[in-house]
Amino acid sequence: MSDAPPNAEQVRNWNEVSGPTWVRMQAQLDAQLAQAGRLMLAALGPRPGERALDVGCGCGATSLALAEAVGPTGRVVGVDISREMLARAGERAAAAGLPTVTFVEADAQEHAFPPASFDVVASRFGVMFFDAPAKAFRALGAALVPGGRLAFVCWQAVERNPIMSLASRAAAAVIAMPPRPAARAPGPFAFAEPDNVAEVLGDAGFVDVSVTPWEGTMLAGGTTDLDAATEFALRVGPVAGALRQAGSDAEPAVRDAVKRALAARWTADGAHLEASLWIVTARRPETA
Repeated sequence: MSDAPPNAEQVRNWNEVSGPTWVRMQAQLDAQLAQAGRLMLAALGPRPGERALDVGCGCGATSLALAEAVGPTGRVVGVDISREMLARAGERAAAAGLPTVTFVEADAQEHAFPPASFDVVASRFGVMFFDAPAKAFRALGAALVPGGRLAFVCWQAVERNPIMSLASRAAAAVIAMPPRPAARAPGPFAFAEPDNVAEVLGDAGFVDVSVTPWEGTMLAGGTTDLDAATEFALRVGPVAGALRQAGSDAEPAVRDAVKRALAARWTADGAHLEASLWIVTARRPETA
């Protein structure tokens, strides 16, 4: 039996490895994921005066958008396990003049949120990393007022997401890539199966669960600069981990392979790669 705290590997990764990289590439990440954030907000429908919890808020893009939606009479709490990303989020909120936004460094599946303290819970790709998802969603449900609303976006299967897989396929021709995680294991594709998403939320006590598909494109690397998009692909996602294992000598060949793969899809507006998401909504029952 392990003595490691819950989500220990995710905490380590997002504080020591991925988090600092996401801070460095925050603008590109926000640009690539902007459509997903808009979809989540449209599904949630935050209203002026509401209290919102943003789970896995990262560098704060969705928290700031929520703050604009709920206005000066509402409030937003962003929660994340990465202190560096939270520091950037706080800087952005201060720069935007949004005192109604605060940030908490915590694991949402373990944190003791005050009961019934939020009207809405939102997440843009922040809920797939729980190692105990049913427990996490029970905690989030308890933090909602009766009738409170939940909305999040998550990835469909990797095969349906060239935005996530094109660079990995290119790199695999040069270096060994990490094995694909087991189905439903914590990670970007943990909620790829819609029936599983619905089951987890149902088990956590949510009702009116809806899992709606969305298919479209996203701008690779959030940029129209091929070199910047290539650098992004090497630093964010599985290619970054594979490069750490392979060593710096492998990087030139990997960079060339990834750049050629992106160039094959390049236009004057960058590479718009296919993306497939689930837009998930649910509600806490009015009564227990």
